[in-house]
Amino acid sequence: MRVVYTDAAWSLDDNGQVDPSRAVIEREVFGPDVELDFGLHDGRFLLDGPEFHRHVRGASALVIYRCQVTRELLDAVGPSLKVIARSGVGVDNLNAPLLEQAGIAGFNIPDYCGDEVSTHTLALLLALERNVCTQDRLVKGDRWSVHAGGLPRRLAVRTAGIVGFGRIGRATARKLRAFYDRVVAYDPYVPADLMAAHGVARADDLAELFGAADAVVVHAALTAESDRLIGADALAHARPGTLLVNTARGRLVDVAAVLDGLERGRLGGFASDVFSPEDPNDDPVARKLLERDDVVVSAHRAFLSAESERSVRRRVAQGVAAALHDSSSKRDRTTS
Repeated sequence: MRVVYTDAAWSLDDNGQVDPSRAVIEREVFGPDVELDFGLHDGRFLLDGPEFHRHVRGASALVIYRCQVTRELLDAVGPSLKVIARSGVGVDNLNAPLLEQAGIAGFNIPDYCGDEVSTHTLALLLALERNVCTQDRLVKGDRWSVHAGGLPRRLAVRTAGIVGFGRIGRATARKLRAFYDRVVAYDPYVPADLMAAHGVARADDLAELFGAADAVVVHAALTAESDRLIGADALAHARPGTLLVNTARGRLVDVAAVLDGLERGRLGGFASDVFSPEDPNDDPVARKLLERDDVVVSAHRAFLSAESERSVRRRVAQGVAAALHDSSSKRDRTTS
């Protein structure tokens, strides 16, 4: 059996080259009977096209990170494919309907990095609140000034809002309550009683949330329903100077609407760990955001810690191994 890790960032050495010897956890889980293979990388991982499709042909399992599951990918691998694992929380690139139609198992790891993402969310938000990044740039540029970057506001009298109240939204709520006077959340699939158990008030819609909050953090799942959820309509209800932070998925937020909100003063700052496309330098609108002092960004690493990386790697490998074993057992029963 052959397992292909299409775009495992942990497999890259310090020179940006794929190093199979790094797969210590994976080899421990799979044992000697499973062949491990890794993605094609030349500055970036190759995730589509003829060369990539030749590389994955005949795999028993795929482990994907940013790679998109498409009909072309499934056809390229062929009938040997039994399972696809998403090495992460999101399912937007796993394409569950297609996998179900093809009879291929698929899974993600939804709960391995709640502490990391919620902490990163607070780090970005507090950097905006206290103008930390602006001060850092100015002082390092020999422009020392106490008041540069504007006057911060007192958080103990402010309200924070959360869009999406799943595992990570709830972890973030607990941390927000240490800084803000009040926390409200919008999630049409979570009842007010559950939010109340976490000390959070429920908003019935985005208009109510943005109308109440001084800062809003985004933790929603990306689905067809939530694509560009935070756009011009939602931001029209924001209080002047509202801060917005996205550590979920890039396509949840319309960056053109964010740029307009910043230019008009509707938003007081924006921080994001995620963009679509992945690197904001590849998008002309996002590049304009990068030029602004009221924007703070990171490179889709909110999930990252030594502990979370070890955990997700082991749990993915264990899930793939179990799926392959189950598939093999079914085949043996059928042929016996």
